Amino acid sequence: MSLDKPIPDALDGADLRFAIVTAGYNGELVQALRKNAVKALRSAQVAEDNIRIIEVPGSGEIPYAAYMTAMSGDFDCVIGLGVVVAGDTPHHEIIAHSTAKALQDVALRAEVPVINGIVVTNTREQAVERCLGALDRGAEFGHAALTMARHRVTLGERLDQVEDEERKRAGQDPFAQN
Repeated sequence: MSLDKPIPDALDGADLRFAIVTAGYNGELVQALRKNAVKALRSAQVAEDNIRIIEVPGSGEIPYAAYMTAMSGDFDCVIGLGVVVAGDTPHHEIIAHSTAKALQDVALRAEVPVINGIVVTNTREQAVERCLGALDRGAEFGHAALTMARHRVTLGERLDQVEDEERKRAGQDPFAQN
């Protein structure tokens, strides 16, 4: 993860809805990520009722819950939060690669942004710095979710216009019931 943080835009999220999928492993660290992500959303006027928390056993389960949540159509963005620390085997690398790819696939398939907030580190100290320390990745994930949710709304409206224009050109009534 880069230490060069973007400066978040001031966004109004009052009309946006979010799901946050959290892993149970490394619970103290994941809860810190969640707390700071929620704080970032709430500071942008996202109502508490517009933030749904879904808990799963581990980071490997985040993509499934993210997919089901995104496909529901109830949310403008999904945030997956987990912490994976290297151990004696390459398991953390497997989780890092497979979940990153899966979360990208979820976003593209569901047409709902998914923020990959799975922090993967070589040491617990690195994880602590990113979750409880000055690096504050939780807030970054919240700000990224706000930006992407706003893009989803704006770009989605534009895509709807394009589809309506294409239907009109094809002689179809865009409001006809099938």
